[in-house]
Amino acid sequence: MQIVFAAAVLFYMISTVTYFAYLFLQRDLLQKIGCILLVAGFSVQTIDILVAFATTGHMPVNNLHETLSMTAWALVGAFLALNFKFRLKILGIYASPLALFIVLAAGQLPSEPLQPDNLLKGAWLVIHIFTIFTGDAMLALAAGCGLLYLIQERSIKSKSRGFFFKRLPSLDLLDTTGYACIVSGFALLTMGLISGMIYAKIIWGHFWQWDVKEVWSAVTWIFYAVLLHERLAVGWRGRRAAIMAILGFGVMLFTFLGVNLLLKGHHAPFTRF
Repeated sequence: MQIVFAAAVLFYMISTVTYFAYLFLQRDLLQKIGCILLVAGFSVQTIDILVAFATTGHMPVNNLHETLSMTAWALVGAFLALNFKFRLKILGIYASPLALFIVLAAGQLPSEPLQPDNLLKGAWLVIHIFTIFTGDAMLALAAGCGLLYLIQERSIKSKSRGFFFKRLPSLDLLDTTGYACIVSGFALLTMGLISGMIYAKIIWGHFWQWDVKEVWSAVTWIFYAVLLHERLAVGWRGRRAAIMAILGFGVMLFTFLGVNLLLKGHHAPFTRF
């Protein structure tokens, strides 16, 4: 299915160029074309995932190439859903190049998967993988909203207002969208952790084994739980919430990839080169 992967890379590449053109020229047609190209890339990746699942009987996350490909797919899917809900068109300038970077990185890695065993099969594992990947994608988009918030805030405070002032939406929309991303991402992350614990109980006989991945997943969950609590109870909004969303993305990224690559554990085979 290399041709399908290449098609996805091409769609994301042209979409990125189109979104950058939209940023500079502010023509709505360019944004629509960029979004359509993302839909096309997402569609061919969906076909690739479904074919791989039908062929092997398990989710295609058996090495770093497949894991990164799935990550890009989840990110684009989350962005498309978010764009449909909030119409935050400019967020494509963050989502599209990020997805392109991920698939380009995946393309540099061997695509031959490890030989799966029975541990990689089961409905709970499918639920676990889907919810973790989509949850992390929503949290990545929250960081994007936070980054755009900080840029727009700086533009507003600048006397000249600058390049981004008229090109970025209001601070309120960025804050609201970022909050929605965190709520959705946290809910999906929670479902992913619960389904993973159930799967671990079925396979190994224990809900929790203090594996390094489990520990860091709990750290990530606690971080976002505190962030949501402080927003609701104390009123963390605006700049502070944006900064915390970006920091949370760093914690989540280390949990998602850094732990596997540096500290190993049960999930290390899924990011094997």
